Amino acid sequence: MTVLVFLDPAFPSGRVADASVPQLLATDLGATRGDGVFESMLAVDGKPRKVSMHLDRMGASAAALELAFPAPGQWEPAISTALAEFGRVHGEPQAVVKLILTRGPEGADQPTAWVQASPVPASAARQREAGLDVLLLDRGYDSTVAEHAPWLLLGSKTLSYAVNMAAIRYAREHGADDVIFTSSNGKVLEGPTSTVVLATVQNGTKTLLTPELESGILPGTTQGALFQAAENAGWQLGYGPLEPTHLHQADGVWLVSSIRLLAPVKSINAEPIAVSPSLTAELAALVETVL
Repeated sequence: MTVLVFLDPAFPSGRVADASVPQLLATDLGATRGDGVFESMLAVDGKPRKVSMHLDRMGASAAALELAFPAPGQWEPAISTALAEFGRVHGEPQAVVKLILTRGPEGADQPTAWVQASPVPASAARQREAGLDVLLLDRGYDSTVAEHAPWLLLGSKTLSYAVNMAAIRYAREHGADDVIFTSSNGKVLEGPTSTVVLATVQNGTKTLLTPELESGILPGTTQGALFQAAENAGWQLGYGPLEPTHLHQADGVWLVSSIRLLAPVKSINAEPIAVSPSLTAELAALVETVL
């Protein structure tokens, strides 16, 4: 059972709603046009991880949509209420916390905002342990489009996720688990719900690399936390541009996200690539130090 808590001026700590009955108007622009933004974060033992990072990124996404964004002082009590209710109902140590903001019902002048807490999918742990088979899929634009077409909202986490979900379905229909998007000019971008990270080890020097933000990808909160911890531990850092050959030549490739954390990639387009359990364990431990 998902827990729902709506941001409501009449309820400073959020208004708990029954998730088993309809709560959203059919005319809400989040449902009819995907006109809204969201964030997903992991909570452990009732404590959400990276709240400020997620709120900052969500605020930036909302600004790109010219969407009024509630202050952290409105979101944070609602998050606490949702997690308290989740703990009471489920008693599980981990939860997925989603923050959702839409432009509201058509014709209205007030957005709709809510928090939902739900169990962590079993697939998250399974993919961390077993690894991922991925396909490279063309995202349909070149890596410079974000600079001259800001209306495409690249780098914003909007509710318009139909293409991302279609890519994952396509991968599964073709025997893979997930996707790494590439640009039409051959650059590595991101996963539908994750950031791409790769590692190289040369002459004792360990380097982490991720695609450059200028290519129009979403700035990853977990990737950012990982890079901070890795730099503190003596790793070198790099920010693209990356091409598929870099993935094949790396000593390890991961899809990184707030819920799944670090999931190692074991094949690309059915071709096996290097997998390093030791690097995965080291990087997973580094993430835990900053979460």
